[in-house]
Amino acid sequence: MALQRINILRLSDGDLDFLIETAHPEVVDKVRLKTILREDEDFRNSFISDEKIFRRLIDDEEVFLKISPALFFEILLRKVADDLRGKGFTIEKTGTMKIPVFDTKDVVDFLKRKYLLDYLADMLSSFTRVETYTITFESSRGVWEKIRFNDLDMFSLMSLCDVVEDEHRMGFYKRIADICLFILGIFPDYAEREFRYPFSGQVRPQIRGRARISPEEYEKEGRRFYKLAAEHRSARELELSEIFWTLHEDFEKAKKPLNFIAEHYLRYKRHKLFA
Repeated sequence: MALQRINILRLSDGDLDFLIETAHPEVVDKVRLKTILREDEDFRNSFISDEKIFRRLIDDEEVFLKISPALFFEILLRKVADDLRGKGFTIEKTGTMKIPVFDTKDVVDFLKRKYLLDYLADMLSSFTRVETYTITFESSRGVWEKIRFNDLDMFSLMSLCDVVEDEHRMGFYKRIADICLFILGIFPDYAEREFRYPFSGQVRPQIRGRARISPEEYEKEGRRFYKLAAEHRSARELELSEIFWTLHEDFEKAKKPLNFIAEHYLRYKRHKLFA
């Protein structure tokens, strides 16, 4: 299934009930309205951009019990696009400096490409939980090894790329790149703080046995692994190549709406929402 269609199909009854009860609780024929929301993409997108929905989203501490994480983040991303239309610049942080960048139109145009907005919403929702896996592989003739890892550990995932069969690598490439984008987008302060002292800007000494990279390296690796994912034959089969190539080329634009969400909507909720 192409990603362009996932967004329309994934709304659950719970999602629709939340949207209707929040935006138009007076509606009598809710069944008919649900059908329209499922079938009319333009109406649906306009409906979920209602300010009342955004406000309830932010104020309700138990919102994830009522709607899917993917819808939650789609609503936030649409709000980013609306808010940035009224701003002349975004802010980039470099060490202790904040630099205005006049790129809001580029970021809004990026989010207008619906398949990209859908991808970012799905990606963010995947980080609300961390899955742990165990795989068994043959390291040499007759010698089998078992590796246990979680899908937020990019360094373990990088190592796994060397041992899994090529046909399975695209999923690992994608996840590694997503981790880089997620960290630089939602937790840029973490990436900076783990690598440099906050006031002096000096690089922290390396702790033995603890892997870490700079924010610049996160971006470099993110671009690299989106490129690897785009080139993989599975990406072509799943109609994901265009998305991965875009994220490889426009990594900075993809990061900006996530920065805006972290700074303006979820600043004090990030650690509660994400595993």
